[in-house]
Amino acid sequence: MAEAHQAVAFQFTITPEGIDLQLSHQALRQVYLSGVRSWKKRLSRLKNNFITGVYPASPSSWLFVVIAILATMYTRSDPSMGLIAKIQEHLPVSQSLSPQCQTVVSAVLFSTLLWLSLIFTMRLCLKQLLSYHRWMFEQHGKLSNTTKIWVALVRIFSGRKPLLYSYQGSLPNLPVPAIKDTVKRYLESVLPLMSASEFERMKSLARDFESGLGNRLQWYLKLKALWAANYVSDWWEEYIYLRSRGPIMVNSNYYGMDFLYVTPTPIQAARAGNTLHALLLYRRKLNREEIKPSRVPGTIIPLCAAQCERIFNTTRIPGEETDTVQHWQNSDYLAIYHRGRYFRLWMYNAGRLLSPREIEYQIQRILDDPSPPSAGEEKLGALTAGDRVPWAQARKQFFNSGINKRSLDCIEKAAFFVTLDDDEQGMMGNDPDGSLDRYAKSLLHGKCYDRWFDKSFSVVIYKNGKTGLNAEHSWADAPVVAHLWEYVLATDSFQLGYNEEGHCKGDINPNLPKPQRLSWDIPQECQEQISESLEVAKALADDVDFHVFPFRDFGKWQIKKFRLSPDAFIQMALQLAYYRDKGMFCLTYEASMTRLFREGRTETVRSCTSESCAFVKALESGEFSQVLCYFELFRQACDKHQHLYRLAMTGAGIDRHLFCLYVVSKYLGVESPFLKEVLSEPWRLSTSQTPFQNVELFDLVNHPEYISCGGGFGPVADDGYGVAYIILGENMINFHVSCKHSCAQTDSHKFGAQIRRALLDLLALFCPDQNEPTIAGNPQTKKDL
Repeated sequence: MAEAHQAVAFQFTITPEGIDLQLSHQALRQVYLSGVRSWKKRLSRLKNNFITGVYPASPSSWLFVVIAILATMYTRSDPSMGLIAKIQEHLPVSQSLSPQCQTVVSAVLFSTLLWLSLIFTMRLCLKQLLSYHRWMFEQHGKLSNTTKIWVALVRIFSGRKPLLYSYQGSLPNLPVPAIKDTVKRYLESVLPLMSASEFERMKSLARDFESGLGNRLQWYLKLKALWAANYVSDWWEEYIYLRSRGPIMVNSNYYGMDFLYVTPTPIQAARAGNTLHALLLYRRKLNREEIKPSRVPGTIIPLCAAQCERIFNTTRIPGEETDTVQHWQNSDYLAIYHRGRYFRLWMYNAGRLLSPREIEYQIQRILDDPSPPSAGEEKLGALTAGDRVPWAQARKQFFNSGINKRSLDCIEKAAFFVTLDDDEQGMMGNDPDGSLDRYAKSLLHGKCYDRWFDKSFSVVIYKNGKTGLNAEHSWADAPVVAHLWEYVLATDSFQLGYNEEGHCKGDINPNLPKPQRLSWDIPQECQEQISESLEVAKALADDVDFHVFPFRDFGKWQIKKFRLSPDAFIQMALQLAYYRDKGMFCLTYEASMTRLFREGRTETVRSCTSESCAFVKALESGEFSQVLCYFELFRQACDKHQHLYRLAMTGAGIDRHLFCLYVVSKYLGVESPFLKEVLSEPWRLSTSQTPFQNVELFDLVNHPEYISCGGGFGPVADDGYGVAYIILGENMINFHVSCKHSCAQTDSHKFGAQIRRALLDLLALFCPDQNEPTIAGNPQTKKDL
């Protein structure tokens, strides 16, 4: 009751003498400071909206235009060609102003219109410039004169010091590819995966679709592209993510890991203090748009920042037919889970963000709280881990009023979710390989009830000071979360730091109100539903087979010596590894971004090509006696992969176009055998590269131990593999391999060994002096040192 008493701003009693009013000045001061902070945010947001709205011009340029027009008029010239006089004639206050004032007001109005016209023209020119993508297909280091002129014009029209969202109005819309181009590329992608008869049958289906129904569906798609900012993203979010009725845990959510070799402090509360403070510093920079716009690496070309808007204060709300993503403008607290209890932790005091030391103090209070969970509270989070329909029904029946609704609102409206985990995770010295596998599984699903999988992201702080996060996928893709996480890791270690005892720096404020314990009244029927959801989730989690391993034999530096793309090199190694594992090729998914376009998300690169298959078959059969022949085939495969990657990035991919055509066909109520067959093909090898973006925040030369292990995801197909990898520095690649125990034909450790062997074999083949040769025909593999 002490916390409730402190929260009361005033008390009054009615007596025979009248009303006795007692005000709490401390509480009123908190109300005042919170209001001031809220208004500062509104004003900052208003200012940023104005600056972004006039970009690529600056607000000060308006004054320059006004002065220029007035100076020209002072020389008795009329730069408006009579428009200023026309404006003066129609001024509504002309009778109350002197003729000279009327002229000045008219000139200012004309200058403002001219300024707005110039902004519109500059933005239109920048949008046209950003629609040019030929530069991406030119040979590295050899730009054409056209591209050089284009680069100069982009610099001119891009303005100075853009804010995070400054380019949003200038980004081009995602183009709709021609039906014949998409069908042609699709047939090319499945050629190495089908027999001659199967391919002829698919060609026939594709030909009928292209000449018939496809043109009708394409017309609707082009109409949408004219009307909407992006013809793919809203349908992709709804039909791929939000309408899925199965568990999002493992199937959709993904995770990110802490540093691989370093734990900045072993004190759980201290690591939480710095981590949570850094996350809210990032949110402050996000709200102020102080984060630099993301760009294509090594270029000045901006990427869409729309996904950044929903990083914080966002929750996925379950529905019986479809879920929704709910975002709130602001939230001053976090929802925290520890030992079956839920807490609300206010992160601001007297209008300021709590210091890391103060957060550590508050977290320690939660860790020391001995109170037991209430009935049904401990495993409540299992509802978010199971099937969506039972969760939607339970939410509607048991959480729509009273204390349950208030407590659920606290979780859903929190800035993000935090789990204080009692387990110890990370790379352990006595079992480094197995410990990383357990670490990955813990972040991916935990105990199936100690994460809130609906939150935009959940931060996990382990007992030994290790951290990680689990992110919901519908609102954004991994690069956005990775950018946030890299900032947090760098800020935690290199800016905030810890004292000699491992605690956060700064002083403790013992007068902070205690974290508020959330209350629940969960009936027996709801508890039974929680148990059923937990059973579904545990079966799914127990089926996940994970293997995480750092590959340190060589990295980006060695690959670039061959003048090859590191990503293409790794993808070819994955093709070789899969062929050795299965004795066949499969449809391969690699995620590529389409953020060159407004509201762009991802596109699929079909990494298994005729060129990659030709190389793998030649290598495995020992067809050639000269390494040069293999290298030529390998280069052709890598070049083809890079070409497909560039096509995907520039809006000429295959799968999103076919997906949208399929959605239109469903709206029209027509069936397409071609689209139905295409969309039902399983991705038995699903891959994704986690980009390392905040390079300037890390000094991998002087501090190579401060590297993240990246992140991963669950398998897409029941009989397939999920492979995530991150290229770190010049000499390291981290892999995250997942599959399912229930499939006897898949084994994450076995496939991980095949990936390692494939990488070493490729290096030994093309650079035999670097490693012991282990080419095809030699079953020996180099041992992991």
